[in-house]
Amino acid sequence: MHLSSHRPSDGCLVAHASLVLDIPKRPTRRTIAVHETRAAPPRGFVELTLRIAIKPNNIAGLETALYSVSEPASPQYGQHLTAEEVSDFVKPTDESLSAVTAWLSENDNTSTAVTPAGDILQIVIPVAKANELLSSEFAVFTHVGTEATSIRTLEYSIPASLQAHVDFFHPTTSFTHPLTAPKFTAIKKRDVPAAEAAPVSDAVPASCGSTITPMCLQAIYNIPATPATQSSNKLGVSGFILEWANSADLKQFPTDFRTDMSSSTTFTLQTLDGGVNTQTRADAGVEANLDTQYTIGVAAGVPVTFISVGESNTDGVDGFMDIITALINEATGTRPNVLSTSYAFDESDLSRPVANTLCNAYIYLGALGRRLSVLHLNNCLMVPSGTSLLFSSGDGGVSGGQSQSCTDFIPTLPSDCPYITSVGSTGGITEVGSSFSSGGFSNYFGIPRLVVLTALTPQTADVTAYLSTLGPTNSGLYNNTGRGKSTRSRRGVCTPQLGTVDGTSCSTPTFAFIIALLNDQLVAAGKAPLGFLNPFLYSAAGRAALNDITSGDNPGCNANGFPATAGWDPVTGLRTPNFALLKTAVGL
Repeated sequence: MHLSSHRPSDGCLVAHASLVLDIPKRPTRRTIAVHETRAAPPRGFVELTLRIAIKPNNIAGLETALYSVSEPASPQYGQHLTAEEVSDFVKPTDESLSAVTAWLSENDNTSTAVTPAGDILQIVIPVAKANELLSSEFAVFTHVGTEATSIRTLEYSIPASLQAHVDFFHPTTSFTHPLTAPKFTAIKKRDVPAAEAAPVSDAVPASCGSTITPMCLQAIYNIPATPATQSSNKLGVSGFILEWANSADLKQFPTDFRTDMSSSTTFTLQTLDGGVNTQTRADAGVEANLDTQYTIGVAAGVPVTFISVGESNTDGVDGFMDIITALINEATGTRPNVLSTSYAFDESDLSRPVANTLCNAYIYLGALGRRLSVLHLNNCLMVPSGTSLLFSSGDGGVSGGQSQSCTDFIPTLPSDCPYITSVGSTGGITEVGSSFSSGGFSNYFGIPRLVVLTALTPQTADVTAYLSTLGPTNSGLYNNTGRGKSTRSRRGVCTPQLGTVDGTSCSTPTFAFIIALLNDQLVAAGKAPLGFLNPFLYSAAGRAALNDITSGDNPGCNANGFPATAGWDPVTGLRTPNFALLKTAVGL
């Protein structure tokens, strides 16, 4: 061994030791020859589809506008924006659009706009060319357990001059775990509580302590049995992973559980990304049946649309962006006032830029007006409204969307986004937070800022108070400056036809039909539907119409999770609803 001096390119002298050894010669690499080739993939096979998110010109301005039209005390409350007004906030600057399209053109790529504002472009490109364009190495990744495959890369690059204009290329470094449906537990017919068209009552049947039916929900939450009347007030139910809602099963549901409701009640179908809705009963999906049966079975008379998102989506997030884009593109009057989605990702599945862009799409839809023709006092009024977006918080406690091994707590998406309402779960007649109910603090999004009336956010005082009570418990396992969820808790056990289901995927449609029924009465009174809910729910009037839940926790990651306390907490959220009080709170 000897010491030698080496002068690296920066001119600094360093000393290093080198070993002089007898190193065997490497075998000579064999000559490589092309064995098979083809000029292009066969018909019916597509190349890699990449989406490019260009930075919006004023997303902060759109956020301000969303709160302005959603805060009940704001002078602009209910005055939602036109498509053109929203687009003006979202569309990229001419400089950004020109820089990106010029670079793509230089590399022989032609893009098409995916979103109305043109902030997301799409190109179709061979993998080899994508590797060259982005200095990347795309590969096929297989998810252990499901064998689902994804084409992704762990790193990519773009010209430094474009970094000020581009948010991300996708799908690249984001990986979404396969979505799952809740577990269905079959039960015998004799174990199902007898069907009743029970009037709302303070007396809750004892059977509701273990098995929830529409009758139970009516009694526990003061929900009226009177059917809705406004055909313009629509409720949307998101369908993913080839989950199909069966009309024959739905017809049986009121026969068993809502004898006062017509068994001919059904839903309409909307499809995108190759979505279908087969009516073979053996193929019915647990989640799809659950969501349609409980939105229709309790919110009697509210028009429900099942939106089936197929597997030919190219947005890289299982169609979650595509469904929002489709709703944004819909003609006014057909867009739902409420959208219920019973699926969740782990927040860490998506890169921060992708999560931000998905969240920005919810601002867009929430701020966008929907004109409703309302017959009131013999006059046809045009009432603008946004869309209330409800997402299940997840079923893994603090370990994410589903129970899993972990060290630090795992938040979930999209329920972390500040511009939607996250729905958790409770159980029992005297309600307690469900142990599986996901809830905690985001690593991506800070505590949402109420930009209209005060310097405090809707959650600032709540989170500060809760963290003070929590003290050092779980310290270092979560982000104590992140957005807190779940925002709202709902019942977590339901009984579709001949089996039981539990999970926040049951809670979400439950809360959705409560909002839909409130909207029905608002529209009948010539008022705007509620739209983005959080500013109202965190207001003094909103809080007063909710039931505080003070017991329960949501364990995971080898910890007890977060305990429920008086007031807001991550496991039971803000509180659970009381329909009669909510009706008063919205001015009815």
